[in-house]
Amino acid sequence: MYLVESKIGAIACMLLALFFLGTWPAILNLLERRGRPPQHTYLDYTITNLLAAVFIALTFGQFGSSNPEMPNFLTQLSQENWPSVLFAMAGGVFLCLGNLSTQYAWAFVGLSVAEVITASTTVVIGTTLNYFLDDKINRAEILFPGVGCFLIAVCLASAVHSSNAADNKAKLKAKVVDTSMVKETLPYKGDLELGSKGAAPKVKFGTAEFLMEIENRRSIKVFGKSTLTGLAISFFAGGCFSLFTPAFNLATNDQWKTLREGVPHLVVYTAFFYFSVSCFLLALILNIAFLYRPVLNSPKSSLRAYLSDWNGRGWAFFAGLLCGFGNGLQFMGGQAAGYAAADSVQALPLVSTFWGILLFGEYRKSSRRTYILLGSMLFMFIAAVGVLMASSGHRKD
Repeated sequence: MYLVESKIGAIACMLLALFFLGTWPAILNLLERRGRPPQHTYLDYTITNLLAAVFIALTFGQFGSSNPEMPNFLTQLSQENWPSVLFAMAGGVFLCLGNLSTQYAWAFVGLSVAEVITASTTVVIGTTLNYFLDDKINRAEILFPGVGCFLIAVCLASAVHSSNAADNKAKLKAKVVDTSMVKETLPYKGDLELGSKGAAPKVKFGTAEFLMEIENRRSIKVFGKSTLTGLAISFFAGGCFSLFTPAFNLATNDQWKTLREGVPHLVVYTAFFYFSVSCFLLALILNIAFLYRPVLNSPKSSLRAYLSDWNGRGWAFFAGLLCGFGNGLQFMGGQAAGYAAADSVQALPLVSTFWGILLFGEYRKSSRRTYILLGSMLFMFIAAVGVLMASSGHRKD
């Protein structure tokens, strides 16, 4: 079994996880904007997300030396460690609910703002919990100023969303666009952002025409809906995300002494396996239900329609792999350097915002006020990720 034992190795895991976890949301958001039902995308995504966890468990968790206190993955499957297994599975439930919620929040508030709000909420609550669960191995005088940066960022994110929504409303009003006349069809024929064949006539990013074209094509219709809806979904998702790493922390370190004496703690790979299994099962149940009873204006579908829908399936599979490996790397780094420091990967909106601006034209032709708020928000995130990583400690046992 391979374990990350150095601070440098832990930080490398976090940085790689940061890139992976910031990229997969952009892929899922792209598919929704191209008209693919979110239920189809998430079902594909969750399959490869589980496969990534199985691969990590059977390789990093199985190969190499082991001892009675740190057994390999397959050995632990037969041990009486159910209290820790339940904590790991609870973490998977929280992650599933958070990811499902953000998939809809992206449509309402945009990729950048949704990721900022969920990540900031996660850090403010989750990092504080992990700090005490980890017996304060992270340096508080560095850690909590980083948490403060995230708290400021979430306020700025709400301001960015409000300002950008006002900008879009002004653009549409200037063009005398009647949002009630937006077509309800879903012409899934290529990619407006990337200009592939079958797309609508070329329009410029950030214009009223661009906004209308996106609304016509996307699977979740948002025009005319309250901006508070997206913000509420984002905060709910952030609350779920803030609990999954503390639950995983309890699963691997047993701070509450739930295991019988002599039973070894779950190694990070075994905990990640159970974590991913529960995430997969809940996602399967909820998304099959959403096929027939869709929520938040997403299109109705069926299991048969899902099985025959291969448009974008490869991208959804790829997103699941990125998320699975990203979560695995985050947990590997957290086990070595402390889960509070590993929450620095919640700076993933830096990556998501890059993709949002590059691929989706977010904030193009916006007001000066919006640009100032956006720059301030990103500055807070850059400061936060650096401070949280600097607070890394080293677990003694």
